[in-house]
Amino acid sequence: MQLNAKCYGSSDNPPLVILHGLFGSLNNWAGQSSVLAEHFQVWTLDLRNHGRSDWDDTMSYTAMSDDLLQFLDQQQFEAQGFQQIRLLGHSMGGKVAMQFALDHPDRLSHLVVVDIAPVRYPPNHDEVFSGLNSIDLTTLSSRGEADKQLQQQIPDPSVRQFLLTNLYRDGQHFAWRMNLSALQQQYDQIAAAPQSSNAPYRGPTLFIKGERSDYIQPHYRDSIETLFPTAQARVMAGVGHWPHAEKPKAFNALVSRFLSK
Repeated sequence: MQLNAKCYGSSDNPPLVILHGLFGSLNNWAGQSSVLAEHFQVWTLDLRNHGRSDWDDTMSYTAMSDDLLQFLDQQQFEAQGFQQIRLLGHSMGGKVAMQFALDHPDRLSHLVVVDIAPVRYPPNHDEVFSGLNSIDLTTLSSRGEADKQLQQQIPDPSVRQFLLTNLYRDGQHFAWRMNLSALQQQYDQIAAAPQSSNAPYRGPTLFIKGERSDYIQPHYRDSIETLFPTAQARVMAGVGHWPHAEKPKAFNALVSRFLSK
């Protein structure tokens, strides 16, 4: 599995790897990465079936954790004097990050999980899949037309804009950068919780919750503490599920302080 990646900053700085959420790509983190690159060598990745990374029929968190391990081995950070990375993941990427921490605790020094918990979530993307599948890519003439077609299922313009970052023109027709079919067929795996066959991850861990988001509930606390007993939690006021995009300055400052400890 070959993952597409982009690097920001100097190799003299400790490596920080950032993982995006469902339907996202490394492009979602360009602004934050440019700022964080003042202190870290930032690597943003396209997870499997997203962006320009390879496609596959499975979306299990174990498989995506293995993808990340393969990527790290290819980079050989230890040759630069760094035995461990700092790892940040948002939403689905947060679950990948948690799975990796549980699978390979010796490979990271800090873990940041953004607005997601290590639990199984109920299906909540049915309308998104319905809307995306309703677009006939063979007759689509413009991105604006796609936006209009999505309005019935997805009324929030910011969500539509986010989803349509996956749309590109491939010759005469439009196409999706993401493997929409695999994401829908494997949604049960995406909704699942990370699995631990080893001891809990005891390294420095920060969970960041958006105040207006319902992705981290109080009753998830036991699940978090069982797998990540040293975890700290911070709530960012006035934001929802995308705190890094809604208040980037505050988000970057919070992450930089934690990762620099």
